[in-house]
Amino acid sequence: MAEEQAQTEVKQQEDSEEQVVTPWVAHAGEGQTGIDYEKLIRQFGSQRIDGDMMQRIESVTGQKPHHFLRRGIFFSHRDLAGTLDAYSSNKPFYLYTGRGPSSESMHLGHLIPFMFTKYLQDVFDVPLVVQMTDDEKFLWKDLTVEEAHRLAFENAKDIIACGFDIEKTFIFSDIDYLSTEPSFYKNILRAQKCVTVNQAKGIFGFQDSDCIGKISFPAVQAVPSFSTTFPKIFGESKDVQCLIPCAIDQDPYFRMTRDIAPRLGFHKPAIIHSSFFPALQGPQSKMSASDPTSSIFLTDTMDQIKNKINKYAFSGGRDTKEEHEEFGGNTELDISYQYLTFFLEDDEKLTHIKKEYESGRMLTGELKKELISVLQALVSKHQERRKKVTDDIVKTFMSYRPLTFRAAE
Repeated sequence: MAEEQAQTEVKQQEDSEEQVVTPWVAHAGEGQTGIDYEKLIRQFGSQRIDGDMMQRIESVTGQKPHHFLRRGIFFSHRDLAGTLDAYSSNKPFYLYTGRGPSSESMHLGHLIPFMFTKYLQDVFDVPLVVQMTDDEKFLWKDLTVEEAHRLAFENAKDIIACGFDIEKTFIFSDIDYLSTEPSFYKNILRAQKCVTVNQAKGIFGFQDSDCIGKISFPAVQAVPSFSTTFPKIFGESKDVQCLIPCAIDQDPYFRMTRDIAPRLGFHKPAIIHSSFFPALQGPQSKMSASDPTSSIFLTDTMDQIKNKINKYAFSGGRDTKEEHEEFGGNTELDISYQYLTFFLEDDEKLTHIKKEYESGRMLTGELKKELISVLQALVSKHQERRKKVTDDIVKTFMSYRPLTFRAAE
């Protein structure tokens, strides 16, 4: 009954005429072709990553910003300037991101935050903690504790295959780490005591029918942004700042975290938000691991990638070849073009494709062919790297140990 009621509540949110974005639901408003990110910035109270911030990133790192930044895929932030100030002043900071392991294989949308986090780790040369929320997936999904825990280990292989530095990266299962490090639970308790049930309902939309585990979980996701949660890495210092790259739907967790951090004597974590990776069927929602036709999975064969793009990728082309050549295609709606903005790194080539498709000189089939080539290369390389990730390598990444990082000067 509780599961049925939860599904009914989600359906009611999805049927709403208003735009709804939570950690569990992403639904564009009635009549909208996709999520209105400017509206989200106003609603959530974050800041747009503008030209000045891009110049600051380039100045501090000495490198051209990642194409996810240049193209507005990571588009919003909280206190990013403070992180850049800390780095410029030779003060240490660390990265924190996560993955909720709900399926055997990750899909392309799951890769986005890890690809960007890899860039951040490389350009800033900082440590990273990756939280595998197997406890969350047990509470929200139809999974046993044992299965959620197993999936965390399997998903860690895909994360490691992104190329993270083993000397600077700690990947942890909540289930395992909670039984290993008392400081984790101590900080969870401190966070839980700062948030009332009414506040949790207001932030996350919890209902009286939700299990008490869901209501208590946000504190678990909050405290990895506090450095004393990892005493083997940062000691007892509360002065190590944290930067969290994540999708915009995770922002409610960290709005809560930023509210309680000063009361507990910690820096507010900085956050940098990405937009959603759209489903193959259209830009109205993010991809779903539960619908294989909506996603390109990292385990898909080259033929499966080709067939999914050709069969399911929503087209911004016209109804007939003659109309397309006369009026051109719509790149704002075309999923093949949208996917290229994520995965085709060559700016000049992307600009050329946009011009050709919008002019009508490039047909939908040709655009899909370009995307298939890019995705087949990306996924095949990922699969090769993942084959090299042994169980022993995963265990090393997931072993609680000191990491290498730049100490304050």
